[in-house]
Amino acid sequence: MSEPVVFRNGSVLTMDDAHTVLTGADVLVVDDKIAEVGVGLAVPEGTVEIDATGGIVMPGMIDTHRHMWQTAMRGYGADWTLTQYFVWYYLESGKLFRPEDIYAGNLLSAIEAIDAGVTTTVDWSHGLQTPQHADAAVDALEAVPGRFVLAYGNIQQGPWEWSTSDGFRDFVNRRISSGNDMLGFQMAFDVTGDPSFPEKAAFEVARELGVPVTTHAGVWGATNDDGIRLMHENGFMTPQNIYVHSATLNKDSYHRIAATGGSVSVSTESEQSAGQGYPPTWTLRDHNIPVSLSMDTSVWWSGDLFSAMRTTLGADRSREHMAAHANAETVTHLHLRAEQVVDWATRGGSKALGLDDKVGSLQPGKKADIVLIKNDASPVMFPILNPYGHVAFQAQRGDVHTVMVNGRLVKRDHRLVDVDLAAARAKVEATVEHLIGEMGQEAWEKGMNPDIPETKVMDNPYTYTQWDAGSAQWKH
Repeated sequence: MSEPVVFRNGSVLTMDDAHTVLTGADVLVVDDKIAEVGVGLAVPEGTVEIDATGGIVMPGMIDTHRHMWQTAMRGYGADWTLTQYFVWYYLESGKLFRPEDIYAGNLLSAIEAIDAGVTTTVDWSHGLQTPQHADAAVDALEAVPGRFVLAYGNIQQGPWEWSTSDGFRDFVNRRISSGNDMLGFQMAFDVTGDPSFPEKAAFEVARELGVPVTTHAGVWGATNDDGIRLMHENGFMTPQNIYVHSATLNKDSYHRIAATGGSVSVSTESEQSAGQGYPPTWTLRDHNIPVSLSMDTSVWWSGDLFSAMRTTLGADRSREHMAAHANAETVTHLHLRAEQVVDWATRGGSKALGLDDKVGSLQPGKKADIVLIKNDASPVMFPILNPYGHVAFQAQRGDVHTVMVNGRLVKRDHRLVDVDLAAARAKVEATVEHLIGEMGQEAWEKGMNPDIPETKVMDNPYTYTQWDAGSAQWKH
């Protein structure tokens, strides 16, 4: 829009350094930037006004780890373990994805993100088997008016292979430009802990290109403390590194991450369900390691950060209570607060991605990535007494009223703007049809419905089934 836009009379979570909350306040946007935040703002003539009364205005949320290409299989792996995920994607059927299938998944995921108020998403794109797959991934991201970071990866090759190929270098030269804050770039690969450290070649490429590395660290049975040690001893741990999950590391590894300024992307729904390890927010706080939030993959879980905030609070508090109970103690004051996870979902992501001077808070001069949470038809959206608690525990994606990215309204009055869902649906349906055709219907069904382990119900010594009121006893 060429006209200025003002959000009027909302509860404004600025997420500035002081976490200032303004009541009945306005946010004025001119061009692609926030011009002013305050109460009763005077605005230029012709300004488009959006009534935020009864709503919460906050920065756009930021997801630092999402396998967007897998979204075309939404919910397919709902009952998977991490082992089944690895077998399906890494060893068997992941190689069936064509460039057009990467496009379909990325397109749907990108639309889903902005619809849920996630204005910046890291596409942890480890399905890029060829440069053509990578081109398709970027084409999809550029087709949706969101802010994205392509994290280039390829699970069908070792990172020392694909990162040193002419095709990868050509792709970077063709499609990635410095200074484009609408499409950032990372390299995405894992470090297995092999003593020969074959990943060194990929780190050297990342250093030469001047791009960050994002890596799944501390994943039970896959990546461990040896990987962290090798990265540190070879000088490849930097403040730009994002360590995803980091759930099963020892204190030494957490110390190395903290000392080198890295951050951790926590995917609580994933860690709770798939078995990477217990969500590590409690120990990250102990080591003063910065945290951001992420959703991982819609092949299993939801694609919005409301779920991430809610489950992260629940997991952290559950562990705090259980640790206390084990010592016959009671928790009387919780350490992790709603305000902190809202920060992780916004400012935590902007800091992790090196974008904190541009997004993550509602401050004059920053890019206008803004979300209005408001739903006059919902009994859940009033009263708003604790705005942070409301965002973290009460609101949901259906309450996202308006979304602005880079000063552009991409969702308004609960409806996406200039998004062709029918076209996205057709592309996703074509991907599903392709996968079923390649695998066969029986294999497709089996992949979606893994075997259920046998269980035995414990013998119950209480066999009484009828209560005798006269004798006040249970009878056989």
